[in-house]
Amino acid sequence: MHFPRILVLGATGRIGAILRRLWLRSGARTGDHVLWQARAARHGNWAVFDPRDPDAVARAARGCDTILCLAGVTPTRAARGAAMADNVRLGLAAVRGGAAAGARVLLASSAAVYGGGQGLLAETVPPAPLSDYGRAKAEMEHRAIALGAELGVSVTCLRIGNVAGADAILGDWRPGFRLDRFADGRTPRRSYVGPATLARVLKDLAAASDLPPVLNVAAPGSVEMGALLDAAGLAWTPRPAPEDAIARVQLDVSALERFTSFAPRDSLPRTMVAEWRELACLETYIS
Repeated sequence: MHFPRILVLGATGRIGAILRRLWLRSGARTGDHVLWQARAARHGNWAVFDPRDPDAVARAARGCDTILCLAGVTPTRAARGAAMADNVRLGLAAVRGGAAAGARVLLASSAAVYGGGQGLLAETVPPAPLSDYGRAKAEMEHRAIALGAELGVSVTCLRIGNVAGADAILGDWRPGFRLDRFADGRTPRRSYVGPATLARVLKDLAAASDLPPVLNVAAPGSVEMGALLDAAGLAWTPRPAPEDAIARVQLDVSALERFTSFAPRDSLPRTMVAEWRELACLETYIS
C-alpha cells in the first residue's frame, strides 16, 4: 500500500487514533510515511508542538506531501473550557505551515456546517450552521480556502459525516439508550462511514491531485441509527420523534467518488459495525 508522506495534526483525537491503528497496520511506517503530532510528550516517535503555531507546523512538515489537520475543538472540549474559535486558528496555522513547507493541506471540517439542512446535501449547498461548532467550522473553511488561494497552497476542507464508533450512537451507547422514531416507524437516517473505510478514503485523498476546495466524506447513502444499533446487538428504546426532528441528512459523495471508490458493502450497517469491532480489537500501535 503506497503512502505519501503525511503530517497528521491532532493525532491524539478519535480519528487520529483510528488512523494510527489502521494505517500502521497497512504498512505506513511512522517517520518514513506518517508523522504524528501531539501537544505533549508521548511514548514513541511523535512530533510535539502546538499546532496553532504555523512556524512549528512548517518545520514539522518539511519533506511532507500533505498536512492532514485533524486538530480542532469539539463541543465536548469546549465544555471543558477550550475556545471554539481555535478551530479557525488551527486551520489557518495549517495553511500557513503548508505554504511554507510546500505541502498541500487537508482540513477536517464537519457536516455540522450544513446545520438543519435536510435530504441530499452537496458541497454547493451554502453553509447554514446552527451550533457554535458548526459556525466555527464554517468560518474555518471560508478563511482557510481564501488564505490558501492567497498563498498559493492547495487547501481542501473535508466535511466528515458520522464515523461508526466515534459517534453519539455506537460510541456513546449506554444501557437504556433511547432513540427517536418517526410516525413511519423509521429512526433518523444519517451519513455514516466505517473507521476502516474512512482510513482508506483519507489515504486516497492524501495521495490524490487536483482536489476541490470542499469535499463531503462519508459512505454513499444513509444509515438508520436504529439499524446500526441492531447490527451491533445493542438494545434501544424508541421514543416519539419531536416535531422539529430531522428524518434524513445525507451527504452527496459523488464528488468524493472521483478520488476514491466504495463497494456496496461499505454502506451497510453490519459492515460499519464489523469495522468498529475490528478496530476495538487491535492493539494500539506504539511507534
